[in-house]
Amino acid sequence: MKNALILHGTGCNPNSFWHPSIKKFLENKGYEVKVPKLPDTDTPDLKKWLPVALDFDFNEETILIGHSAGTPLMLSVLENINITIHKAIFVASYSRMKEEDDNLLILQEKYNWKKIKGNAKDIIFINSSDDPWGCDTEEGLDLFKHLGGTLIIREGEGHMGSDRFNQPYTKFPLLEKLLEVKYSRNSIDSSDKS
Repeated sequence: MKNALILHGTGCNPNSFWHPSIKKFLENKGYEVKVPKLPDTDTPDLKKWLPVALDFDFNEETILIGHSAGTPLMLSVLENINITIHKAIFVASYSRMKEEDDNLLILQEKYNWKKIKGNAKDIIFINSSDDPWGCDTEEGLDLFKHLGGTLIIREGEGHMGSDRFNQPYTKFPLLEKLLEVKYSRNSIDSSDKS
């Protein structure tokens, strides 16, 4: 069964930014899509968020997408499942404390990078050079060094969705293109064989 899980970030909800348009895009491709409202969104806490994210039927065709604080949550999800999913896309990704006032409750002290890498056939990071919260090129490079996959650095795209910085980002054409790419262990096929 083709399904997808989209995880929002701090202070957000299932209707924030590009989440609804990507949900509709995937549903039009035949995916069952879940975008859960994570609890206490102003203070992301792994103990509260992880059980919600793990309440999902992960399988070999699953696509996992996260934004901002949803990306360290994705790392924890991939570390806690026992199946290799199809694709994991991290938008404005990070796994380390970026500033002194960062909320550390969403981060693990350490990650099992080998298990995380083994639980996704295809891993993609999308970071921006000028992310105002530090989910920038350096954070993308750090994750890429641990997990490999594909790292895309966008120039001047900010946080790819932010109320505080007036960045509505209701559409995400790059993400749609990445979701159209079919992955296999031996080749990349960009045709739609759904």
